[in-house]
Amino acid sequence: MNNPTQISWFWIFTITLNSCNGPVEEEKYEWIPLEVTATAYNSLPAQTLGDPTITAWGDTLVPGIKAIAVSRDLLDMGLKYNTLVQIQGFSDTFYVKDKMHRRWKKRIDIYMGKDFKKAKEWGRKKLQIAYAVQKEDSLKTD
Repeated sequence: MNNPTQISWFWIFTITLNSCNGPVEEEKYEWIPLEVTATAYNSLPAQTLGDPTITAWGDTLVPGIKAIAVSRDLLDMGLKYNTLVQIQGFSDTFYVKDKMHRRWKKRIDIYMGKDFKKAKEWGRKKLQIAYAVQKEDSLKTD
């Protein structure tokens, strides 16, 4: 995000998404912007070595769940298990529920149930995401 157009677009994107989440999420989290390559995946036997409905952390994927897998370099950046993620082009908030093979870098995989056609049509895109990091003051209890 080096040019002014990208920076302006990102803030419009972030403000719009945050306004949909209500004041609790705005107060509780800091949203960190990041450009990634996004692909899509399904819970189909041909797309995995094991049970296609079980994630690397042991969660069960069911069509309709708002889940993503992240490349392992993103784990070190703060996109850990169950991190909230806003994705450009989607109004819903997603959760980090799976991790990708070590060969991928700066990449997310959006879960699209068993709809192979939808995932294929999505293809591969460079886009903006914003991920939630809990603010320190929201961790304090009275």
